[in-house]
Amino acid sequence: MRSLTRDQIRAVDARAIDHFSLPGIVLMENAGRNAAHLLDRLATAGGRQVPWRVVIACGRGNNGGDGFVIARHLENLGAAVRIVLACDPAGYRGDAATNHTVAVRSGIPLIPLEFATAADWSRALDGADWIVDALLGTGATGAPRGAAATAIEAINRAREGATPSGRHPGIFAVDLPSGLDCDLGTAAGACVRADVTATFVARKIGFDVPGSGAFTGAVHVLDIGVPRKLLDTITADG
Repeated sequence: MRSLTRDQIRAVDARAIDHFSLPGIVLMENAGRNAAHLLDRLATAGGRQVPWRVVIACGRGNNGGDGFVIARHLENLGAAVRIVLACDPAGYRGDAATNHTVAVRSGIPLIPLEFATAADWSRALDGADWIVDALLGTGATGAPRGAAATAIEAINRAREGATPSGRHPGIFAVDLPSGLDCDLGTAAGACVRADVTATFVARKIGFDVPGSGAFTGAVHVLDIGVPRKLLDTITADG
């Protein structure tokens, strides 16, 4: 399947929900579960003993909601999981709010870092084997601001070993690296440099821009259960 634009991805979600009666929370569950299984395969491919350690950085919106689903499934797979929040959890709505509640009631550690310093973020990310970037989704444009920008910079520093322990975790981006423009394939400000990007439904058109691979790393396209008929229609519509 060819790469899709931001508007086409939005159309896929809207039509799946409105025309095919496929609940958004099912799409989020499929996305998060499949991303979690991909990361588990990557993390344990070298024979790493479980529990391996993962920190999931969640922002506001559905990208953060995907992060909560990933956290639950990774814990079920035996990983040691903690979630760090770059926003006020009271601001979650809809499917993201539901999955935040599930994470809280599951007892997964959640650390609020909306107003944290760069040093606080560094400490929160330290010790991870993998860091999951679930901060900003395909709808984000322009330079990241506030806690999201602080988190992105901390993730990149952690990747280079600039944390108290000096570990070099892998970076796993959910749908696209936070800070990368979905359509342009460029970064207007801080942008996560991922080792792996798990993108949903199809590659994003920005991934085809020369130089974007420095941010995405290896791209894996994951199915989220959208009907083939719908995808064929979106592709045909251009």
